[in-house]
Amino acid sequence: MSTRQESYLAGLIGDGVLPSLTPPMHEREAEHHGLRCVYRPVDLHVLGLGADAVGPLLRAGRDLGFNGFNITHPCKQVVIAELDEVVPDAARLGAVNTVVVTEDGRLVGHNTDATGFAWGFTRALPDVAREHVVQIGTGGAGSAVAHALLRSGVRHLHLVDLDVARAAALAALLTTAQGGEPGDAHADEHAPTVTAHGPADVPDLIVGADGLVNCTPVGMHQHPGTPLDLALLHPRLWVADVIYRPMRTQLVEAADALGCRVMEGGWMAVGQAVDAFTILTGRQADEQRMRDHFRELVEAGR
Repeated sequence: MSTRQESYLAGLIGDGVLPSLTPPMHEREAEHHGLRCVYRPVDLHVLGLGADAVGPLLRAGRDLGFNGFNITHPCKQVVIAELDEVVPDAARLGAVNTVVVTEDGRLVGHNTDATGFAWGFTRALPDVAREHVVQIGTGGAGSAVAHALLRSGVRHLHLVDLDVARAAALAALLTTAQGGEPGDAHADEHAPTVTAHGPADVPDLIVGADGLVNCTPVGMHQHPGTPLDLALLHPRLWVADVIYRPMRTQLVEAADALGCRVMEGGWMAVGQAVDAFTILTGRQADEQRMRDHFRELVEAGR
């Protein structure tokens, strides 16, 4: 018989998560720590459920003895209302991607997307220009990535979303977090600026941009396509994608072919998994080992 300290049972809740490499990454890293791990994807698409099922699924998992869960699209923001506690960093981001079930059955939310993106960004694109960056998508992952981009030194962040009100809300949140107020003429002139836009603004924004980040699900196996007209890309642009299934999305492929420097979603996937593993198990994950295993899985066609 194993205890919660000797083994752990985890799950990944989201839409289209069956191909995810998060479960095998966690299971392999657990082996290196002498820890038994079973990690199962809980696919909303397969189950015919919507994002609002995340609460009942979490509570059912808690009752069945799960130690924790990773949470992905489209549940990262919806899940917050279902939790007993959200740690301050995740609360500021307005999104949760990791839920720990405590010994007394409480559900505590964390976010490793911001740190995961930052980890990958500093390794894949360490010396790129950061004056003007366009980010498409302001959902759960988008909120975390936007925070990470500003912390990395981005001066002008342009947030684009089909839901302009959602982009505006995130822009206001980020502006306040930087010590200013939206529309404040007396705000620190050296503070970064964050603005909200609709898709119609993308062509003009891309012309003068240094970087482009896709934080939408467009490009995933379940959501094929590109988040913008690929004809807008130019060689001066660096391009980052948070999607890693497929590893090289149409956006990444097109940008690479044009000569752009690119960051595949695998960087963020490993970065957030490293932090999530540590949160869920209390053991410090080995970054390079998890990155190497991730690449093995990709090369094996997993």
